[in-house]
Amino acid sequence: MTVHTRRTRLRPTRGSRLRGGVRPRLRAVAVAGAVAAVVALAGGCGGRAQDDEHPDHRTFELHGKTLTIDSNDSALELVPVDGDKVQVTRWFTARVTLGDDPTTTWSWQDDQLTLRVHCSGLVTSCSAKHRVEVPRDVAVTVRNQDGSVTASGFRTALRLHSDDGSLHVENASGPLELTSKDGSIHAVGLTSRQVRAATDDGSLELELKEVPDRVDTRTKDGSTTITLPRSSSGGAAAAYHVTAASDDGHVTVDVPRDAHSPHVVSAHADDGKVTVRNAN
Repeated sequence: MTVHTRRTRLRPTRGSRLRGGVRPRLRAVAVAGAVAAVVALAGGCGGRAQDDEHPDHRTFELHGKTLTIDSNDSALELVPVDGDKVQVTRWFTARVTLGDDPTTTWSWQDDQLTLRVHCSGLVTSCSAKHRVEVPRDVAVTVRNQDGSVTASGFRTALRLHSDDGSLHVENASGPLELTSKDGSIHAVGLTSRQVRAATDDGSLELELKEVPDRVDTRTKDGSTTITLPRSSSGGAAAAYHVTAASDDGHVTVDVPRDAHSPHVVSAHADDGKVTVRNAN
């Protein structure tokens, strides 16, 4: 396994050390006052990953046709490119007033890229972003513990999951599997034949440019909107076998329906409206 670590060292805030002769009560007051001042000050100095003017770059050798990314506390951007290597760019900014020095690591083993951000302490502000350039013929699986995931232009299979963050996909043509525990899902310009999407807490929006074979969606708390083409690429009018339901929300199906259609659409919401419609 190859592991690369970046550590950001920060100098302690002036006045963080107290003299040993200060009485306990005065010490407590001083510490409380210092912490309150630091918290107030830190609230106005949050940084963005994009502010990192010197991002890090790494290239990894891919041996198969599937890339797995395991990440935490970072926004991910996936981009298909020509070539046979995985190229990663990392932006990272951090401000820690009371806590350990923040670190970022990336490691590579068996075609899995593991990205970690460690930022802990009483007052912290860390922001990370990774741009991952993937060979065009490689399928991608992502598990992101905290952060958004965006992908555009993929023709291979995508399986994207975020525990806490939104998913955004554009112009994909391969099979899609999108899941988020806490975050919206937005996928547009799709020509994928198979789409599965589910979110526990957040809205879900799919926009398909070509008639799919199957679309399955489920939301626990959030609205669902599925936009389907009126006709196939050959010009024939499209009808769909639609099953749509909501335990607590309005359901609107405004597409031609045919119980025998090979184009199956299933949408269910526990709490939220469901809309299945044609493109304008």
